[in-house]
Amino acid sequence: MAVGSGCAAVWGCRRVLKRAFSLHNAHSVRGMEDALQLVRNVVPPLTAKKHKGQDGRVGVVGGCREDSPDAVHDVEKWLPRLHALVVGPGLGRDDVLLSNVKDILEASKARGIPVVIDADGLWLIAQQPALIRGYQKAVLTPNHVEFSRLSEAVLGDPLDGQDRRGAVLRLSQALGNVTVVQKGERDVISDGEQVLECSQEGSGRRCGGQGDLLSGSLGVLVHWALQAGPERTDGFSPLLVAAFGACALTRQCSHQAFQKHGRSTTTTDMIAEVGPAFSRLFET
Repeated sequence: MAVGSGCAAVWGCRRVLKRAFSLHNAHSVRGMEDALQLVRNVVPPLTAKKHKGQDGRVGVVGGCREDSPDAVHDVEKWLPRLHALVVGPGLGRDDVLLSNVKDILEASKARGIPVVIDADGLWLIAQQPALIRGYQKAVLTPNHVEFSRLSEAVLGDPLDGQDRRGAVLRLSQALGNVTVVQKGERDVISDGEQVLECSQEGSGRRCGGQGDLLSGSLGVLVHWALQAGPERTDGFSPLLVAAFGACALTRQCSHQAFQKHGRSTTTTDMIAEVGPAFSRLFET
């Protein structure tokens, strides 16, 4: 798998991405391609010399207490083995469970573990923004409703639908440069310094559970990007590049699944496209 690039290509990538990340310029096709190249740069090569878990171990705090009532008590002893944590898919809002999730987030921060927060994990953050404020290894992945709730809680203002890029930038800054991914017709991503839009073609079909695919793939890419370091992302935030990659992958999965299944497309159909979509985007 080719992950490197020459000096001239890197210079050109930075020049184009400066335009792509600008708040005042439209995102270009060339910018999309160069952003995808940065994601390719952080994907570790497959080799027979590696063993299971060597390219990362990602934990997921999700499900619900009814399904596995004792599991939450075992999480902290697993944390030292994890390279990233995804919090929220299918979590629910049980008070006892959310109290435990709060403790898990605090323990993860203390260990410097990157955290991706989605779904009901975002509801917890809207109630207690201080949980992740200033923790720059956190990524939030709100949809429109979740973003409005966070914006109201943190900034005291509802979502400005006329300026999505500015709204995402301001929320990230108010949270201490936590990376924010606002999902939508185009996914808008900011680390409080730069803003990027992912306009990879998806589909008009929005499936329940599609956000879980995004947050899970983001957990993997965050670890890879941080492990690769800013020298592999041309000085741009590794989390910003990882978020772009996860958005592009999810959209490509949606596009490919929709081509086969049309209106009946489900997230299970999208999951079946993860391998082919990943190869198409990141291994070409």
